[in-house]
Amino acid sequence: MNSTAIDTWTAVGRVEDIPLWEGRRVTVGGHRIAVFRTESGIHAVGADCPHADGPLQDGLVADGCVTCPLHGWRFSLLTGEQLGTLRAKATSTLEVYDVGERDGVLLLRVPAEQLTPVAA
Repeated sequence: MNSTAIDTWTAVGRVEDIPLWEGRRVTVGGHRIAVFRTESGIHAVGADCPHADGPLQDGLVADGCVTCPLHGWRFSLLTGEQLGTLRAKATSTLEVYDVGERDGVLLLRVPAEQLTPVAA
């Protein structure tokens, strides 16, 4: 998916490009973000599992969570909080991103202070 800046939001594709209960990875402002479509809507979290950089966009999505395909760590799509019995000694949390939609276009917002500056 390609991204194009729109105001403080970034267009990252069309909502219909993400099948229900699946994820896709996009990059916005230097951040790899996993975007998921569920019955409750679109959710966006950091794309890399903090355990071993597993590709969360390829994980199983159920009950408002995504499960890392490498080692089974589960994360809430709403809060980014790590869940379940496979918790690390120190709790890990994923970054959660704002999601929007305009005329079928999927929009993500990364806070300005987190954006990677682009060289002129």
